[in-house]
Amino acid sequence: MNANEKKFIPVMITPFNLKVKVDFDALKPLIEFYLAAGVKGLFANCLSSEMFSITEDEMLEITKQIVKQVKGRVPIVATGSFGATIKDKACFVKKIYDTGIDAAILVTGHFANVDDDEDLLLRNFEKIFSLTGNISLGTYECPAPYKRIISASLWKQLLQADRLIYHKDTSIEQDQVKVKLDILKSMGNNSLEFYDAHSPNAMFSLQNGAKGMSSVSGNFYPEIMVWICNNATNPEKQEDVKWLQSEITRVDSLIQQAYPMSAKYFLQKRGLPVRTISRAFVLELTPGQKKGLDGVYTNFVGWCDRLGIKQAL
Repeated sequence: MNANEKKFIPVMITPFNLKVKVDFDALKPLIEFYLAAGVKGLFANCLSSEMFSITEDEMLEITKQIVKQVKGRVPIVATGSFGATIKDKACFVKKIYDTGIDAAILVTGHFANVDDDEDLLLRNFEKIFSLTGNISLGTYECPAPYKRIISASLWKQLLQADRLIYHKDTSIEQDQVKVKLDILKSMGNNSLEFYDAHSPNAMFSLQNGAKGMSSVSGNFYPEIMVWICNNATNPEKQEDVKWLQSEITRVDSLIQQAYPMSAKYFLQKRGLPVRTISRAFVLELTPGQKKGLDGVYTNFVGWCDRLGIKQAL
C-alpha cells in the first residue's frame, strides 16, 4: 500500500424492503456499486446505516453479509460501542469484530454524557481499551446520541495509547481539523488514519494530511469523492480540484436534507434497487426536495463529463 495514497470510505446505508426489514438482496448490488466506484474501504454499521434504528442482531447479520461478499477486496470498519455499560460495549466490540471486520469503531458520545468532563471520557476509553485485548479500534465523532468532539489534549492522550488505527472526524471547522492533523504528524503516529466526514473540507483536509474522506456524499456520487481523494494533492490537477470542491460544497446542503432518504432516492435514480424506505426518517421526500436532488444528479453527470470520470452505474 502506498503510504501517500488517499482513500475514500463511504458510510454505508441500509436498504429496507416493503415490510421495513433489512433488504439483503438490495445490499448486494449496493456493495458492488461502492467497489466499482473505486472506494478503498467500507464503513458498515454507522449513522448512515441507521444503526440506532436496527437491533444488535441486525447489525451483526448485516456486517457479516458485507464481510462475506467483499472477500477482502477492501478493509471494512463497523461501529461496535453498543451496550449499557463499558463491559457491555466491550462485549459487542468483540462480537462485531468476530464478523471479520478490520476495526471496531467507538462512538465518542457513547463514553460520557454531554455534561461529563474529558477526564471521565478518557477513563472510559482506557477501560474499553483494556477490555478488548488487541482488537483494532477507531473513534467516530458521531452526531448521535450527541456530537462529542475530541479536544486537542484528549487527542494527544488517545494517540499515546496506541490502540487506534482509524478516526472519523466531524469537527467541521477547518482550524480544529488542522490542529488534530498537526498533532498526528508531530507524534509520528503512522498507524492511525484520519478521515474527515465533511465534504466541503475535502480539499483542505486532504492537503493538510488527512488519509482520506468518509462522508455521506459517498451515497450519492462516490466516484466524485474518489476522484478528489486521488487528485487533491496532485499539482497538475489543482484547477480541477478547486472547481470540483466548490461544486461539492455548493450542493452539500441539498443532499443533507431528509438524509438518508435523500440518498436512497438518489441511488434509485442511479439504477440501484434501493427503496425510499427508512426507519430513521419516516416522512416522504417533498416535491421540492426531489427537485433539488434531480438538479444535483444533473450536476453529477456534468462533473463526470468534464473530468472524464466513469460512472459506476
